[in-house]
Amino acid sequence: MTSVRIVGPGRAGSSLARALGRVDGWDVQPLVGRDGDVAGAAAGVDLLVIATPDRSVGAVSDAVAPVPSTVVAHLSGSLGLEVLGGHERTASVHPLMALPDADVGARRLAAGGWFAIAGDPLAARVVDALGGRAFEVRDRVLYHAAACIAANHLVALMGQVERVAAMAGVPLEAYLELARGSLDDVAALGPAAAITGPAARSDDETLDRHRAALDPSERDAYDAMAALARRLVAS
Repeated sequence: MTSVRIVGPGRAGSSLARALGRVDGWDVQPLVGRDGDVAGAAAGVDLLVIATPDRSVGAVSDAVAPVPSTVVAHLSGSLGLEVLGGHERTASVHPLMALPDADVGARRLAAGGWFAIAGDPLAARVVDALGGRAFEVRDRVLYHAAACIAANHLVALMGQVERVAAMAGVPLEAYLELARGSLDDVAALGPAAAITGPAARSDDETLDRHRAALDPSERDAYDAMAALARRLVAS
């Protein structure tokens, strides 16, 4: 039995607690919140996971009394292991997925997703327990930047779709299958083969009509994405 304690009862910590709690051979202790015993959190468990916001990971790690046999890990995508430097055994496990709440997060964690890992081999065991796929990262900052583009920027882009579509009298829902189909094409063909549309075929007349019709506040984002489409075709 592998015992786990998680500091941070937010979305990530609660998602991981529920997901691992359903796996045979893993004993998940009650979550430790802001008013809990952080200093003694590493005692009596095989793995202590710090699931706080990135800005707090270092301070929480420093507040935990080291236990040589306990692996102390964080869930951050942008931080390295140095932030956990006060502990003998350290690791990181970053789920490359959105965890909007504990229920959805637990389902996604257990659905065979991708995880960036580093440090102690116990990190890979966590991923194996969840049925996931683990990989190591050469540059944490670039890795996390790509994750933000794939998730946060994509959502922001769909926000622009919603605004522009509303001006045309069309609901966002009408475009969701189009977006899903495009992601499916990327998965099947790769970005360069999946790109379509006026920027990809150098249809400047259509692009100009789009720009003229758009609210001026939407043009910079449209121009930036058209430039990225052209870059993809040229690559």
